[in-house]
Amino acid sequence: MSSGVEAIVQAEKLLQIALMLPCAAGVGWLIGAWADKHFHQSWIAIAGIVFGAISGLVFVIRMALAAERSTRNETTAQKGSGERSGNSQK
Repeated sequence: MSSGVEAIVQAEKLLQIALMLPCAAGVGWLIGAWADKHFHQSWIAIAGIVFGAISGLVFVIRMALAAERSTRNETTAQKGSGERSGNSQK
């Protein structure tokens, strides 16, 4: 039963990674469009898209690295050789 829950959690993490970049760019565009109208400028929406895309990309990279690291740790724990390091056995 727990392996099914772990699979759902892993799928949720991957879905979050996939949706973060377009959502961040969209939010940056919305905030930039609001700032364009508020400050009577025409360049802030473009800067908002760029800032949103960069921040989304940074978050996606961090999440992907964390997911890869946790997968590597789980694989290492499952393969464990059962040997202890050093002379801890008496």
